[in-house]
Amino acid sequence: MAAKTKYCTSRIKSFVIPLSNYSLDSNYFPVSFFELLGLLPNMKGITSEMVASPCLLKLFNGGQIQMLNKSEPQQFSQYTAHFVADNVNQQTQSCNYVTFVPMGEEAPLQRAEWIKYLGVFANLEVRANEIFDAVRNNYMCLIQSAANKTKKFKPTVAWMEFMDGVWSFTEEAYMLKYIEDAGGENIDDSINKITYNISIGDDMEQLHAILCTVDVVIDGTLTPDPMGYNTSTFLQNLNVEDQSCFTFLTYQSLWRHDKRVSVDMALDWYDGAVSQPQLVLADLIEVFFPSGNYTTTYFRNLVKEEPAISIGPDNCDRDSSIAMEPTIVTCS
Repeated sequence: MAAKTKYCTSRIKSFVIPLSNYSLDSNYFPVSFFELLGLLPNMKGITSEMVASPCLLKLFNGGQIQMLNKSEPQQFSQYTAHFVADNVNQQTQSCNYVTFVPMGEEAPLQRAEWIKYLGVFANLEVRANEIFDAVRNNYMCLIQSAANKTKKFKPTVAWMEFMDGVWSFTEEAYMLKYIEDAGGENIDDSINKITYNISIGDDMEQLHAILCTVDVVIDGTLTPDPMGYNTSTFLQNLNVEDQSCFTFLTYQSLWRHDKRVSVDMALDWYDGAVSQPQLVLADLIEVFFPSGNYTTTYFRNLVKEEPAISIGPDNCDRDSSIAMEPTIVTCS
């Protein structure tokens, strides 16, 4: 958009591109999209250190990025764009606000495709398309690889979480899609009860009976201490004494998706995993059909006492001024 033309209405905004500088509402923001396009050098302000990008944290520690007070939005006006990861009320948005919500999509590849939207702001549409094509092709190849494995075995999977004394099976469409694409089977659709209160005996009896029928459990419980969350934590929350019927414990298949966590407890699940779903899919294929020769990126095995990995500025081992390349998983 020409510099002389500026629109700012409830339906239209204009930006001079490529952006000369920008800021982020950075609490759990998927910074990896910006890294894949090589846009970190123009990032000048963030509202929180709750990010999982080592290179962003390194730039911040080096004084190249300013910390902004979210309660003082007038600070954002100094930048050509301020990216937000939620649907802020249109009436409260300044003219330079850009809504970026890949995590609102219902399928993994739809989430990754938001890189095309971001590419428009940097005149990098060609690279954005190339990255998405590489990610999509790798993802589709992995789907076929998983399908070949299901000819012998198709594991039943429960992706669940615990909150305020209640267990629930996920209804997140993208999680259910991951399970299907990786060759797993979501727990029986005939189970019409999603939540189970640990203080209600009948609820727990039903939940325990369901878990006795599954091969893999993914525990997505949010916790302020991912490092300290282990099998004992899971079983304590499950309030179970007799574990003998739990096949997923017998075959050591109890997992969490918090393997990569920042020093400020931000999970890379909400960052790198969003822009590169092929890595998540590759992880789940290994979870469902263990080969022993693939190291997972985002999932850790609780039964095998696999620890969470702390990531920080020291883990930035590349030149952040250069665009990051997507990780393509070997697929056959």
